[in-house]
Amino acid sequence: MEASAALSFEVHVDAPFEEAIERLTAALRDEKFGILTRIDVHKTLKEKIDKDFRQYAILGACNPPLAHKALEHEAQVGLMLPCNITVEADPDGGSIIRVLDPDAMLQGFGLEDDPVLREVGAEARTRLRRVAESLEAS
Repeated sequence: MEASAALSFEVHVDAPFEEAIERLTAALRDEKFGILTRIDVHKTLKEKIDKDFRQYAILGACNPPLAHKALEHEAQVGLMLPCNITVEADPDGGSIIRVLDPDAMLQGFGLEDDPVLREVGAEARTRLRRVAESLEAS
């Protein structure tokens, strides 16, 4: 696993696109995250602007207890939810999964000094890092 410009945890999975999404979904479930949204970028770009693009999806993942705690504390956190994860077909084979690092989100929104959000972010980061590590090991 490698850090991608300090924004995400990046993992190469030796699996085709749809199988990579299935593995990711199972790993997220193990960490109590669910997929709330799925944007199929390749399909959307073809439909909207008639451009071909590799298989690429943006998934919105959520851990409801963590989201609730953060939203109860600071309603603006909703702008950062759900946690985005991308899956794309790697032209060299397999798939690339990038999991957004909650620390990067907090810093990007200037919320890294809020103790409640730091706690929630740290828990989310630990869980999402385990997701990435489990995919790397599989």
